[in-house]
Amino acid sequence: MTGDPELITRCLELCAHAEAHEGEARSAALSALRDTLEALRRSTQEPDRSPREHGAYARILAQLREPIITMDLAGYVTGWNRSAERLLGYTPEEAIGQHILFLYAEDEEASDVPELFLEQGSSYMEVRRRKKSGEVFWAGLSLSLIRDDDGEPVGIAGHLSEITDRISAEEMLRLHTRIIEDSDQCIMITDAQDRIVSVNAAFSRVTGYNREEALGMTPDLLRSGVHDEGFRGMVHAAMHGAGPWQGEIIGRRKDGSLFPQSVSIGTVRNDKGEVTHAFSIFTDISADKEAAEQFDRLVNYDNLTGLPNRRLLNQLLTQAISSSVRRKGNGGLIVIDLNRFTSINEGLGPHAGDELLRQVAQRLRRVLRDADVLARTGADEFVALVEVEKREHCGVVADKLLTTLHPPFSIETHEIYVTACAGIAVFPEDASSAATLLQVADVTMKRCRQLGESGYLFYSPEMNHRAKEHLKLENDLRKALGNGSAAPPQLSLYYQPKVSLRTGRIVGAEALLRWTHPEQGPISPARFVPLAEETGLILELGAWVLEDACRQIRAWRAQGLSPPPIAVNLSARQFDRELPARISEVLERHGVSSEELKLELTESLLMGGAENVIPVMNELVAMGFSLALDDFGTGFSSLSYLRRYPISTLKIDRSFVEGIPREADDCAIARAIVTMGQQLHQEIVAEGVETVEQMNFLRELGCDQLQGYLFSPPVTAAEFSDFVQGDRRLTLDD
Repeated sequence: MTGDPELITRCLELCAHAEAHEGEARSAALSALRDTLEALRRSTQEPDRSPREHGAYARILAQLREPIITMDLAGYVTGWNRSAERLLGYTPEEAIGQHILFLYAEDEEASDVPELFLEQGSSYMEVRRRKKSGEVFWAGLSLSLIRDDDGEPVGIAGHLSEITDRISAEEMLRLHTRIIEDSDQCIMITDAQDRIVSVNAAFSRVTGYNREEALGMTPDLLRSGVHDEGFRGMVHAAMHGAGPWQGEIIGRRKDGSLFPQSVSIGTVRNDKGEVTHAFSIFTDISADKEAAEQFDRLVNYDNLTGLPNRRLLNQLLTQAISSSVRRKGNGGLIVIDLNRFTSINEGLGPHAGDELLRQVAQRLRRVLRDADVLARTGADEFVALVEVEKREHCGVVADKLLTTLHPPFSIETHEIYVTACAGIAVFPEDASSAATLLQVADVTMKRCRQLGESGYLFYSPEMNHRAKEHLKLENDLRKALGNGSAAPPQLSLYYQPKVSLRTGRIVGAEALLRWTHPEQGPISPARFVPLAEETGLILELGAWVLEDACRQIRAWRAQGLSPPPIAVNLSARQFDRELPARISEVLERHGVSSEELKLELTESLLMGGAENVIPVMNELVAMGFSLALDDFGTGFSSLSYLRRYPISTLKIDRSFVEGIPREADDCAIARAIVTMGQQLHQEIVAEGVETVEQMNFLRELGCDQLQGYLFSPPVTAAEFSDFVQGDRRLTLDD
């Protein structure tokens, strides 16, 4: 070293280095600092040093941020800086001259620090010291020798640093005890004889047993009786050192209720390796189980009926197919679809529809065995998965399922009769995968619906071909609706005249939709209208019919023709609160009045649900429309409900006209309808009249109008215009 300024600079550098580092780097810096300070001290005693340089050592020692204590070789304090005062609470006047033992904790071994240092040469140790306030703390102690000019040791410098993360054994025990006691997990400790020696608050909260009730007992205190001896033996072995164990156990609370618990079992051994204690840490997982069950219900079960949904059915069906292959047995899949549910749901309202589905599910479930599966896979679709010995046995089950629906359902104030169609597929004969089996059963159900209103049908390969044709027809109908002016229009309206049975003159017409397919030619409405209802295309078709009818009325008026009222049919799906506004917008766009248009409704729309239907009907009547009830007699005809609706016209369905005057039942029904209409002051129109005999019979009953091939089939707009302009009339026999 070349001079005092360098020593001072070096001291300051070492101070900064010590403050910025920890561990060995810090100790090395402090040791070097003490050596440099000693060199600086000696240099200040030389006579040629300035006063400023003579005070540098004292100032640096006093201002160090680390506590520094110096002592002689006998252990008496000779130096005490400000940091030592701040840490320990003693002023230099109180500390200097005392033996270093005054800082020792009461239980600290009273070793002679200078002697210990000289013997062992230890530069760093961890010690417990006592502050003036009485607080005991852990500190890191770094020691270095102070030497005279001859290099002989004359004292010791000590650097103290408080260790804030070091705690005593007692404190550690208290900490562990508090952690265990405050833990949310239940903790039970047993001795080598399986006696409970400790439990925490969570144990008492979950099990209901307080500490006094549990201590001295065995874990059988919580035994539920659910687990077998093998399981209990495995748990017992874990508690006696067989190894850690984790799993789920069903326990019993003090009140007798059972609860699931997630358990971890471990052991404590002594120095000889003997198990002295076992500890069980467990958590009540009832809430987790309930959440898992709730999630399972949401994912796998229908919320309305509680039945398995399509997702779970796929899993169960896959398992059933695999099982049938192994045992070389058979199983059946029965897809059941309710008839006219959409009309019931829209007529009575969704609450009534939901209640009907719940009651249907209950009836179907009662027919099946416990091992059979009943699922709800669609709005009004149910699927039964059954195990059978022979293919034909599926038909027996299907018949029972359909028969249970025959008695009327009581929904609110209504009695509702429900029929259904069922499609049957047998596995593994008809298909060997769940997806294919569901598909072919669904195809079969739809084919059954096409053949009749109710009943069941077994799958055959020909049905799959028909299903593909059905899908193609749907796509073609969508194209027909959207082709616009890009191609010749496929859709058109024909008009079937309505004729007065008093004058024989044309008094109206019904607009009937026709579809001319570009490849297949004319498609019967009996094919594409049910398809449109099923797929929802009926909304677009209905809007198209209304638009085109108004366009044609405007065109006729432009030609100077005054056409009679034209009737258009409204689907139940079109009938909502926005219907009047939609119709009004179309009328306004084409300049057509409500007197020029008549609206025909299906009877299924009126089956209850007055709160939804009547306000819309009243609004339409207020707009000037006359409302006709189409196909009357095919649904739930009742004078009591007819009186509630603003209907001005009843149309006798063609199925009742066909048999008159030969069939007594058809004659009686026709007579009843006419009588009912007359009592309500309603106009009566008979559909499908083809013979003079039918006309005369209906005329004698008092029927007002007829519509049918006796006068004219549906004709084009041009032909109907000719009828009106030529005043074509029906010849009435006198």
